[in-house]
Parts: sequence; C-alpha cells; structure tokens
Amino acid sequence: MARKESITKQMLLDTAFQMTREEGMENVTTRRLADHAKCSTQPIFRIYRGMEELYDDVYEMAITFFSDFYRSYQSRDETPFINLGMAYIQFAKIEPKLFQLLFLGPKRNNRGLYELINGNDGALLKEIQKAQKDRVGHPENLFMKMWIFIHGAACMVITGDYDLTDEQTLDLLQDSYQAYKALDFEE
Repeated sequence: MARKESITKQMLLDTAFQMTREEGMENVTTRRLADHAKCSTQPIFRIYRGMEELYDDVYEMAITFFSDFYRSYQSRDETPFINLGMAYIQFAKIEPKLFQLLFLGPKRNNRGLYELINGNDGALLKEIQKAQKDRVGHPENLFMKMWIFIHGAACMVITGDYDLTDEQTLDLLQDSYQAYKALDFEE
C-alpha cells in the first residue's frame, strides 16, 4: 500500500507565504520552511524543483493578496487616485514585508509597477478613466505626479518616518490631486 502524502504544495505555499508576511522572503530558506511546515526538506524538493519556483508562487500569492486588499479597502473619496493612494499607504502600514517584496524589491515576475498596481481587475485604469471624466487632460501624467507622492509616503511608512493620520493623509492626497489638476490645465 502506498504511503499517503501528508505535505501538499498548498501547505508549503501557505507556510512560505505566512513566513514572508512575518519575516520577509529573504528569510524563507529550505530549512526554515521545513521547520515551519514540520517536515524534512525532502517534500519541498519533491514538490518544487527549487526555491526559486516556490518564491515565484509566493510572489504571485502576494500580488493576489494586494489586489484583494485594494478591492476590499473601504472607499473614502470619489476623487481619482485617492482611494488607490490610501490603500497603498495602508498596505505598507499593515503588511510591510509584503509591501517591500512587491513594491521595493527587484523581483516582480516580469511585471512593471504599473501592472502590479493595476492588478487583475484594472484598478489603475479605472482611476485614470475617473480622472478623464473629471476633465483631466493628461490623466496619466497627473497619476505619475500623484504616484511619486503616494509611493514616497508609503516608503516613509516602511522606514518609520511617516506619522500622519489617515485624515491628514487623505487631506494631502486631495490637495495634491487638486494642485496637479490645476497644473494640467496650464500645460
């Protein structure tokens, strides 16, 4: 009678993802994963050809996790790019290790930052379309200006240099949007 496999790919992936959330992907090694999964290293290499393959799966799981986070983020404002910015900054606060993995690291599984933010449901494209409806002549340019501010704020969260409240952040994002929108009309 064949022995039942007790360690599954999903179990290893879930364990590696949780480790990444808590400690960062750089700390997910074969031995540490085996310890956390309560198995030897043998099932890891039976299921995955190597750790890079596991890292790719963890990365894809992190992308989905961010997309779900953004989709479930409570809408606070109808102004284009504001909710995206608030969710992005909040993600940095709540999930700093995943934020670093997705938005600060070199590994993006051949995706640009635009693709990561846009997600599977076209979140960024929808925001650009909202800006067009708000009569912004160059919504992509306005987004890039907003994005520099948004990404900078999220990076400050990661380094511990951001102490603004959500309300203050919301006010700054709204002010930035209005200022950049006014510049758009002058260009």
